[in-house]
Amino acid sequence: MARIELWNGDICDLEVDAIVSPSSTSLWMSAGVAAELKRAAGDGIEFAAVRQAPRELGDAVVTEAGRLAAKVVIHAVSLERDRRTSAVAIDRAARSAMTRVRELGLQSVAFPALGTGIGGFPLDEAARIAVNAVRDELQSPSSVEHVIFALRGAAAYEAFAAALSAGEPAPVRPLVGSPGVTGADPAIPPIPPVPPIPTLPPVSPADGPHAPGERA
Repeated sequence: MARIELWNGDICDLEVDAIVSPSSTSLWMSAGVAAELKRAAGDGIEFAAVRQAPRELGDAVVTEAGRLAAKVVIHAVSLERDRRTSAVAIDRAARSAMTRVRELGLQSVAFPALGTGIGGFPLDEAARIAVNAVRDELQSPSSVEHVIFALRGAAAYEAFAAALSAGEPAPVRPLVGSPGVTGADPAIPPIPPVPPIPTLPPVSPADGPHAPGERA
């Protein structure tokens, strides 16, 4: 069964097969998480996306990932042209992104908090919708082993942690690299403790420095 984890940090830094980018129907990457991904990956991913526009709300298209560590970027159309969103749009966009992941035979994917940035959708409801959609899509046979929700700040993290715990116990192992993140990879060894500093023996007067005028 695929595992769902939370990551408190920059989605651009994740080494996964696919990164999901929130998108409007025009697929321009001009603001929010999409703009950050474009800065990290290069303008080529935006050009590749726009060539596939316009798209219906709730659709998802795939492009190369440029300089990102991911293999592909999945542009999930969760925003209208005026950058507003809805519960239906978030649900459909998340499901379409998962469909693209299955079609490509990928094993790992990272989602941002769709619709909660420039879309202005309430965090708690967006988290519930996205988590439920991903969980439902994971019931279909696929190669997916790992889904990460990449979040920024305590409010987003708590909202998604609550959404996860509503269906099953929340993950408890921290991911290495960000405080308070849950769901560590057991293959990553723990950081060893710093050894104590040894105590040096006291210096005898005969061994110490000599005052001016004294003979050694």
